Amino acid sequence: MSLAKNIDLLRRLPRLDGLRFAELDRSADSSCPLEEVIGFGDNPGALRMFAFVPAQLQKPRALVVVLHGCGQTAAGYDLGAGWSTLARHYGFALLMPEQQRVNNGNTCFNWFNPEDTTRDSGEAHSIREMIAHMVETHRIDSRRVFITGLSAGGGMTSVMLATYPEIFAAGAVIAGLPYGIASNLREALEGMFHSPARPARELGDLVRSASDHRGPWPKVSVWHGSADRTVNPGNANEIVKQWLDLHDLPDAPMAETVVDGHPRQAWWNKDGETLVESYAITDMAHGTPLGLADNDQRYGVEGAFLIEAGISSSYHIAKFFGLTGWIPDAATKKAEAKPAMKPATKPALSPAPHLARSIRAAIAEEQAEPQGEKARGFDLGQIITRALTAAGLMK
Repeated sequence: MSLAKNIDLLRRLPRLDGLRFAELDRSADSSCPLEEVIGFGDNPGALRMFAFVPAQLQKPRALVVVLHGCGQTAAGYDLGAGWSTLARHYGFALLMPEQQRVNNGNTCFNWFNPEDTTRDSGEAHSIREMIAHMVETHRIDSRRVFITGLSAGGGMTSVMLATYPEIFAAGAVIAGLPYGIASNLREALEGMFHSPARPARELGDLVRSASDHRGPWPKVSVWHGSADRTVNPGNANEIVKQWLDLHDLPDAPMAETVVDGHPRQAWWNKDGETLVESYAITDMAHGTPLGLADNDQRYGVEGAFLIEAGISSSYHIAKFFGLTGWIPDAATKKAEAKPAMKPATKPALSPAPHLARSIRAAIAEEQAEPQGEKARGFDLGQIITRALTAAGLMK
């Protein structure tokens, strides 16, 4: 790579807004429910472990792993993206690993360093140890472990999904990169700024070579701002190609809809379960999209790389993971109910209102979708199946 090209790449690196990060972290200090966990196991990556487990957990118990971006901390990103609020509302455990400046001056996870991106090595192994500790300590269902991350945390999310695919049911990559495209800083910068296109099979083979696992593969949700100048939006296409190849799905999306004003593409299996989805956040720069959720709640606080976009990525990711069908306090209300009470007097236990809303929203999206030459016809049965799946009533 020429000196001029290197200078151009470095010129385009993001300026980390230290003041805004500091303000976000100070706000998080007083309100963040995360607690540091010491002695969780082997820690070759020298990462810190923070966790939050609400008093009431849905059954079977679930765990979401969240990886912050460069210049951020676990507490700061939690406040900004709203994950502990979601965890308390929907009853799942939360694990937030944190990078240290001794490992990376900008506190980025080292998603391109071979020592940290190989199974049973470095940062990847440290995160794996944290997950094992959470699963054992809090009796997490091993089939309900999920992971998401922003930017370098998104790149490390790709690493974890590739190196330990057997432990994740699904993952979500926000403004990140596909696994295996870089093994040093120069290649990382090239991938970030230019995102060279690669054959789908080549991308899939990078994941297949990361472990002995041969399926089934985790589901994947991909999020990227169309105006991102820090991580080229072409990386979203490359991540999608990588996982379509692993799931043996066609290149053309099976559905193209608009969600909260932003295009979404989706691919599903023969049972109607969505395996890969991709959101292109219109005109958004580098960061995590924030907005009002479907339940009329707002999760997170706007800040550096936490951008108001009219769509709550954290909520939609939790929904993709199948975590939003749980009704808070349902177990308590059930225990307090009298045996003679008729089912009609316990509306809080019924998911019907949420399900009806899901079906209505799905039908509205389907009807609004432009029908191209290869577009699928309106299929009410399929819409209801997908709504039931999203509500946790079908798999």
